[in-house]
Amino acid sequence: MRGLFRIAALFCLFYLIQAISIDIEPHNEECFFEDMNIGDRLTVTFQVEAGGNLDIDFMLRDSDDDLITSVARESSGHYVVTATKKGKYTYCFSNRMSSVTAKSINFNVHDMQRIEETAQTHIDPIEREIRELAESIFAIKDEQEYIVARERQHRDTAESTNERVKWWSIGQLSLLVAVCFWQVFYLKSFFQVKRVV
Repeated sequence: MRGLFRIAALFCLFYLIQAISIDIEPHNEECFFEDMNIGDRLTVTFQVEAGGNLDIDFMLRDSDDDLITSVARESSGHYVVTATKKGKYTYCFSNRMSSVTAKSINFNVHDMQRIEETAQTHIDPIEREIRELAESIFAIKDEQEYIVARERQHRDTAESTNERVKWWSIGQLSLLVAVCFWQVFYLKSFFQVKRVV
């Protein structure tokens, strides 16, 4: 019975995590919300994966539409808010500063306070360990997603640089061959005997 309870608790822990990828077109904004009670803690982690200068505007508002956090042109972020009011907390990603490029964003939202409250019903050392492991897994998952996104950016940059170097080398080789042929024909004209009739 206890094993079944632990498996159900782990399932609930992983159910509370949301990993979302979205594309935001130029001049657009995407908003999401979470219903929170007083004392709940909300964590939003995001990473811009593709588009433009890999930056986005982020805003977090409380239930009265008061601005809690606002940052401009960030490529990644980790924001934690503890609810002081009950209601709908809204977080938005804005691409209004971009006129041409769409942005691809990967973000996670998790609420550790509710996880801790559900785990405190039976304070058992094993359950406490499971809760601590869940917190560590969430932190590792966020870090891993950040590393994967950075690796993708660096790989794209390396491939783009490789492509440019390849075409520059082909251009230089073509120019060198053309100059060599031109020099051969030009020097050959010096040694031709011109006959006057």
